Amino acid sequence: MKVRIETHGCKLNTADSQRLANEFARSGFNLAKPSDTPDVFVLNSCTVTHIADKKARQALGKARKSFPEAIVVAVGCYAESGTSDLEALSATDLVIPNTRKSEIVSIVSSRAGLDWQEPVGAADDPVQLLGRTRGAVKIQEGCDQVCAYCIVPRVRGRERSIPKAEIIRQVQALSTAGCPEVVLTGTQLGSYGFDLRDTDLVDMIRSVLTETDIRRLRISSLQPAEFSEELLELWNGIGQDRLCPHFHIPLQSGSDRILERMRRLYTAEGYLRAVTAAKQAVKNCSVTTDVISGFPGETQEDHEQTLEVLSSAELADSHIFPYSVRPGTSAAYFENQVEVRTRAHRAEELRRVADMLARRHRLSFVGSVRSVLWEGARGTSGLTDNYLRVRLEPGEITAAAVGKGDGLIEDIKLNRLEGLQLIGTPVTQPTVGTSD
Repeated sequence: MKVRIETHGCKLNTADSQRLANEFARSGFNLAKPSDTPDVFVLNSCTVTHIADKKARQALGKARKSFPEAIVVAVGCYAESGTSDLEALSATDLVIPNTRKSEIVSIVSSRAGLDWQEPVGAADDPVQLLGRTRGAVKIQEGCDQVCAYCIVPRVRGRERSIPKAEIIRQVQALSTAGCPEVVLTGTQLGSYGFDLRDTDLVDMIRSVLTETDIRRLRISSLQPAEFSEELLELWNGIGQDRLCPHFHIPLQSGSDRILERMRRLYTAEGYLRAVTAAKQAVKNCSVTTDVISGFPGETQEDHEQTLEVLSSAELADSHIFPYSVRPGTSAAYFENQVEVRTRAHRAEELRRVADMLARRHRLSFVGSVRSVLWEGARGTSGLTDNYLRVRLEPGEITAAAVGKGDGLIEDIKLNRLEGLQLIGTPVTQPTVGTSD
């Protein structure tokens, strides 16, 4: 049987989908190609905002219309928070929440009338890649922080770390299967190892670099308080040229009053110190962030403070989200909910500043050479080590001559900026890593 997996949301979901693909493959399923009609359609859903919920419902409806004979399955975070809503949809055949995700393949097999048995020798089986460019490995799951706006603790549970040996095995398996870059992901990466013996985030990263041959290792997200000297030394030491110089540091608000209401564990000043520490320690790094506009009780003064902090941080990219009420979170019950139009207006103001800073950051790299990992056809779209989108000059795109290029890393001279995309030319012609 052929199964198609569609992933919404964060890199943690990407890691879950990769693992799910492996489990289906080990149980005798085949991953459907884009041109195939799947027998099973699985949506790994997100529920971080009401927009994410809407996109999930639309994707399920589209799948039912496109593949009327397929078993349509909703899994992931929205399946956990909105189980009854999804069960009521005519588009869905199965709704499997996060609490039962270890049973997904057996549940689907039973629905399909297959005689499912627990696969043997899973650790040694080849990895079934969802894509050949970038893999994601989950190092921990869950969150104990319980921010006022966030539904993640409800849908992901308490914090728990993945054993270091398992992380190393997964990273090496992805590398062996031809994946040149792995993202280490989780909900609270900085707390990694608190429930294990003799390890923490720094030790785990060092071990992955030492015990695998992965060409690029990227860290998905860190909190401001987690930027220790010991951590940052990895980029210029054992991780030099392999640890990607990109840091995602969520801001959420530049107002200390709002940060306290959100139950975030830092101040605006602390955030700026973390950004400065990262930039000073790792040359030419990019720093990205998340910001929520219109959190309950946010005043115009609070909003202006966020604009000021965002400008001061001089970030490479900022993901701006108008506040979205999530049932079951404490902020859903706060008084002084900000009017929806005001949230949207403030988000637009923040985006204008973010876009100006993003352009400025990219212009600072014009004339330099960066390593680019291509996605799909060589030259059409790729990411630098510091997470900037690049394509080749039109005359340099030679996909027909060199193959797809998916997974190829090559040095590119960045010549100019077009919109927010850098345009460049190869320093030398590619010799290794080209896909057939």
